[in-house]
Amino acid sequence: MRKLFAAGLMAAAMVLGPVPLALPATAAQGAHAAPGHIIVKFRDAGAAANVLQRHGLAGGSSIGGTGAQLVSVAAGGETQLIDALSGDPAVEYAEPDQPVGAATSDQYFPRQYALQNDGQSFTNTAGDITVPAGTKDADVDAVEAWNTTSGNGTKVAVLDSGVASDNPDIAPKVVARANFSSSATRAGDPVAEDYYGHGTHVAGNVAATGNNTIGVAGVCPGCTILAGKVLNDSGVGSSSSLASGIDWAVSNGARVINMSLGVRASRTLEAAVNNAWNKGVVLVAAAGNGGNQTKIYPGAYPNVIAVGATDNNDAKASFSTYGASWVDIAAPGVNVYSTFPNHPFVLATQNNRSQGYDVGNGSSMSSAIVAAAAALAWSAHPGATNASIRADVESTADDVPGTGTYWAYGRVNAAAAVK
Repeated sequence: MRKLFAAGLMAAAMVLGPVPLALPATAAQGAHAAPGHIIVKFRDAGAAANVLQRHGLAGGSSIGGTGAQLVSVAAGGETQLIDALSGDPAVEYAEPDQPVGAATSDQYFPRQYALQNDGQSFTNTAGDITVPAGTKDADVDAVEAWNTTSGNGTKVAVLDSGVASDNPDIAPKVVARANFSSSATRAGDPVAEDYYGHGTHVAGNVAATGNNTIGVAGVCPGCTILAGKVLNDSGVGSSSSLASGIDWAVSNGARVINMSLGVRASRTLEAAVNNAWNKGVVLVAAAGNGGNQTKIYPGAYPNVIAVGATDNNDAKASFSTYGASWVDIAAPGVNVYSTFPNHPFVLATQNNRSQGYDVGNGSSMSSAIVAAAAALAWSAHPGATNASIRADVESTADDVPGTGTYWAYGRVNAAAAVK
């Protein structure tokens, strides 16, 4: 696997060639009623306290304007209490507190094992990558996280090769654009148009529109995107372009900055990173695809969450850079399905990728998934600090093989982070 981090700034980590997947051991398990709670509605609200007391229960909390109450019970006793309360003439009904799954009508959602394992197989459009049927529980629990929040407009800056304006799954999510690259904006095109393809794929992993019957869903489908083009139309940039992009993202209200790219150490870049951190932003970057322990930046800076790549078996991706001394966390980065431009782009000609949607491989995808999880955590905890959001994301990661060796924490769990 060739190393992508040369002297100049490069797109970190879309390794778009085929990466085989091992057959997983188990399929995802279905959800069950929320333990420790039941829902009760009384015919006479004034009788509620006495009825609950007779059954050894404390008063419940109102559920909106429904007239029903959410009542805490001992885990494991839900069914017995529902049956007992249902037979009480003062009770209109008693029922479980059922889990709600986010609607996922998106056409290619079954291919997004990183968001939810559904046991289906697929072959990508180019015909050279197949994800086998059946999956291990190696997803980031995005659907479960959406039961709490889908993003509420949280701004995520994607500093990359731009975001395509002609993919309807991601273009409407872009709320601001800027070009810091060496490629001039082409006549008639919006600023930060993507002709390389990398930035559009990354942005789709963050915030592609969910439940719109087309394409895919981002991990944070309610997030918005600040598209900062710091890589030119060949996927190359500089530390100065990235530093300028970071400053622009902070000025435009980014809560999270994703940098799926890498460069050698730069004091200017580190200053830009530290400035963003000191202003309350969470910064996330790819660890790289070198298959070794070599540090790359900005991921290796202390104020950046460095992200390694896992596959659909929760194993370290063969190409992923690693090292628990500086790689903080991991996320799926193998055969990750996301958005691409609907016009010609470089990665399509180099790697036979299709316009519109296709898979990508690399810690670039992993970084985007972690950035989206951080944005969900911001949405769930609006009064938090960037330090506490980072702690939420890292401390709640699932302990997968390689934790403590390949990365300091585990594989990100979005649902746990928002709790």
